[in-house]
Amino acid sequence: MKIAYDPHLLGPAGEQIAADYLVKAGYRVVNRNYRFHRNEIDIIALHRSTLCFVEVKTRFSSANGHPAEAVTLQKQKEIIKAARAFLALSGDGDIDCRFDVVAILVEQMEENRIGRFTVEHFIDAFWAPS
Repeated sequence: MKIAYDPHLLGPAGEQIAADYLVKAGYRVVNRNYRFHRNEIDIIALHRSTLCFVEVKTRFSSANGHPAEAVTLQKQKEIIKAARAFLALSGDGDIDCRFDVVAILVEQMEENRIGRFTVEHFIDAFWAPS
């Protein structure tokens, strides 16, 4: 029996899974869904002395490619713009930063929520040009 799901819940549910994963790995989440104009950063977290801008991609299948492959060059540019704005507004311009990607592949749905899943964390997944 196939279980119905609301695809609009997939992104927020994946972001919560990613945030929980990062906290368990020793990160401190400082902001979620940070918006600068039309650009958004899913999670901003502090790991030791490094500020991490994290993009989360959640998929039901890898049939159309790995979830991390959805972080295109254009998406990277948008995240970098938002990260620069965050740093300028927060006054944290001198802190070490990096861009991570958390990919979540859903293996099973349980009613209208994610049941089993796998998480892959790509540390320093892309870089901002100087």
